[in-house]
Amino acid sequence: MALNAAFRWFISKRMMNIEQVRSRPVELQRHLFSHLLFEGGSTSFGAEHGFGSVRTLREFQRQVPIRTYDEFKPYIQRAQKGELGVLWPGETRWFAKSSGTSSDRSKFLPVTEASLLGCHYKGGKDLLALFCDQRPQAELYDGKHLILGGSSALQESHSGGFTGDLSAIIVRNLPFWVEARRTPSRDIALMENWEEKVDALAHATLNEDVRILAGIPSWMLVVAKRVLEMSQAEALGEVWPNLQLYMHGGVSFEPYRAEFDALIGETRLPFDCLETYNASEGFFGLQDRLDGDDMLMMLDYGIFFEFVPMSEWDTEHPRALELRELEVGEEYALVISTNAGLWRYALGDVVRITEVHPFRMRVVGRTTSYLNAFGEEVMVDQVERAIAEASMLAAAHVRDYTVAPVFMNLEQTGAHEWCIEFSKPPAGGMPLFMECLDASLRRQNSDYDAKRTAELALRFPIGHSVATGTFDGWLLAKGKLGGQHKVPRLASDRSIVDALLDMQLETDRRELA
Repeated sequence: MALNAAFRWFISKRMMNIEQVRSRPVELQRHLFSHLLFEGGSTSFGAEHGFGSVRTLREFQRQVPIRTYDEFKPYIQRAQKGELGVLWPGETRWFAKSSGTSSDRSKFLPVTEASLLGCHYKGGKDLLALFCDQRPQAELYDGKHLILGGSSALQESHSGGFTGDLSAIIVRNLPFWVEARRTPSRDIALMENWEEKVDALAHATLNEDVRILAGIPSWMLVVAKRVLEMSQAEALGEVWPNLQLYMHGGVSFEPYRAEFDALIGETRLPFDCLETYNASEGFFGLQDRLDGDDMLMMLDYGIFFEFVPMSEWDTEHPRALELRELEVGEEYALVISTNAGLWRYALGDVVRITEVHPFRMRVVGRTTSYLNAFGEEVMVDQVERAIAEASMLAAAHVRDYTVAPVFMNLEQTGAHEWCIEFSKPPAGGMPLFMECLDASLRRQNSDYDAKRTAELALRFPIGHSVATGTFDGWLLAKGKLGGQHKVPRLASDRSIVDALLDMQLETDRRELA
């Protein structure tokens, strides 16, 4: 209890800063912009783009174009080779390996000491501070914290830098107060064979007093079910009765919520789920209200935000707005300048502003992850809500899914084709599930509904229930099984859906043989 009291005092000191984020957001961002410019002025990038002469945001925007990863890559490669002060002052020692682009299998994002301490670690600390502030009876630090990370150990380069999953970089450099309560051991946390890792994780934590879970929902479910199998318990509350908090991110939690509720069962203290919005590029937001469904934009983490209205994203010279220009209900593509040395970097995420002063948001999709093959403009958040509604109405649990277009031809109109992996099949079968899903999308999206009317452009969606393990098999074939990797939800081409259907066909053949 004494340790828990000390922990609460330690993290509560951040609440004053969080209140500043809520009450003085525009001022904080302007101050941060000036600080980033000052730091970047001594870099090669800053000299090349005239940071020394920049006095206003508009001047900065004129002198520094918005760049994608592919456009940033030459600068990052110079830093990877050991060149000092390319994007951020001094040496950049770590590079987080992330999902790739159209031209690369993987991205390698710079992680500086400033971003590690002033961004990534700050986010986790703030989430705990907010939780304890709203749950004064919480007893988090008297037990263990199961942190589920990626499956890539750090690889040292010839220049002395290190490359690997962001989670591996974080685990290698954790503050002492986190390391003291983290489980499993570092050796298990950094195992690269994900299938062996799941068993090792379950064995190592089975008899621990786990109080916090942290990780991507789909993989946390895999670990949780393995723990239940080994313990022969009905619910996690029987194994870990002091479980109090699940910190999740990476994908929408809604399709997994019902299954998590069933798996948790009864716990001694209230059990809550809180969402984070972070990536290899930085930590951007967190759920600051237990009963909220949006996230507070974290404005003092060394990240300056710009917002491009989605209506202008594909134009030649899109406007980039600052915080004070945002409107509630509008959707924006995020552009960030960071203390990791990314300058006007196109993150690729689309957010919807839910509140201003304080600024809160929801992640609703990707600039390149939406279905618009027929003018239907279906976004990720609409698909996630449709999956959640169909799951509830059909008493189903969805583990994974993806959808792609079936293009029109002379004989028939187009369609959306879904591959869905269930952990609990729909009670009324696949036809009922697809009816519920289609009805939800028609209700949410007027463009989709118009295209579905009389099946003028879109016929009824095609749904396939694929075998357990099909999505894992696809990830394994891509070398991305485990951790933060996931199958894209929406795709404008058929490569993923066709690969999954081929795998399902092979499974069917083996079962018939």
